[in-house]
Amino acid sequence: MSTSVQEAGPTQQQPPLWNHLPSLPEALASLLRTVVVALFLLTFVLQPFLIPSESMEHTLLVGDFLLVNKQVYAPAGLSRFLLPYRDVARGDIVVFHFPQDPRRFLVKRVVGIPGDRLRIEDGRVTVNEQPLAEPYAAFEPAAPNPFRDNFPASVYTDPAVDPVWWKQMQSLVQQGELVVPQGEYFVLGDNRNHSNDSRTWGFVPRQEIVARPLVIYFSLTRPSSTDVQQAADDRLGHDRELAARLTGFARWKRIFHVVH
Repeated sequence: MSTSVQEAGPTQQQPPLWNHLPSLPEALASLLRTVVVALFLLTFVLQPFLIPSESMEHTLLVGDFLLVNKQVYAPAGLSRFLLPYRDVARGDIVVFHFPQDPRRFLVKRVVGIPGDRLRIEDGRVTVNEQPLAEPYAAFEPAAPNPFRDNFPASVYTDPAVDPVWWKQMQSLVQQGELVVPQGEYFVLGDNRNHSNDSRTWGFVPRQEIVARPLVIYFSLTRPSSTDVQQAADDRLGHDRELAARLTGFARWKRIFHVVH
């Protein structure tokens, strides 16, 4: 019995690879859309910042690069319906215009919101007669400072304190507590003994708060003048020295670390 064999039909030729590539107008349109989205994000939502000082250790370190959300505290408007919005809350880390020099941006943590009754005893914050839970607060060694550690003070002892703020503060103290006025916020650095904050220059007006840090997108290794925990590594070694030099310029584990 013979077996018939069917001949295979002619193979279909594959289209050339360049047929799958986008045309020049399509590529330009895609690039334009990417640019528009990037500009929108950088203009209305995100903005990069570099941490220059130790005042927020160990939450934020010198050399951290931040992306901040400029929309979360945005004023009323159409954008509120397009992107998430909420008001400033106690415990938030905020970026704001420095009231004494609006050209400068500072980053601190909110510990007092409008209506709060606040005091500091031996460096520990009490709000509305309740100790504030602050696992983020660091107390690096520093010379004693009665004004810094016990607030509000009844005696003007620190020359770093703004005299205008000192006068205003006295009018807001009731029974040893500072009452935060409407529309104002009291902020402190997490590195409590090495932070120039509301204790020395006063409140942050609500309209000056412009953003909230989201994520650390890069971090350069930079020494800290206050962090005693960053001890030098005195182990001997030769074969790892080159690798350490190549990788040691950045804190790789902090990249994409969410800020809170």
